[in-house]
Amino acid sequence: MTDSETPDQLDAKHDRNREQRIATIKRWVAYIQSEPPEVWGPQQNAVVNGQLTAAQHVATSAAHQQHVADVAQDILAIQNDANEQTASREDR
Repeated sequence: MTDSETPDQLDAKHDRNREQRIATIKRWVAYIQSEPPEVWGPQQNAVVNGQLTAAQHVATSAAHQQHVADVAQDILAIQNDANEQTASREDR
């Protein structure tokens, strides 16, 4: 294997992962459309609560937490700017 093949292999892996995520989302959508919220709601809550619990148990430094908060603020600022530009164009 040469170094030039590595990016191609990573791209292929990323494509497979993306396809698997999309297939999983489609299965979930089909499931929630076929079942009442009383069935899938508690299941979804259990998954989300498990993810939150796992995230809370990850030891992260204060610097990393601040970095994440800063990135989130940057993303929100970009989204707000884009929304303001869209609204400005629509007002014309």
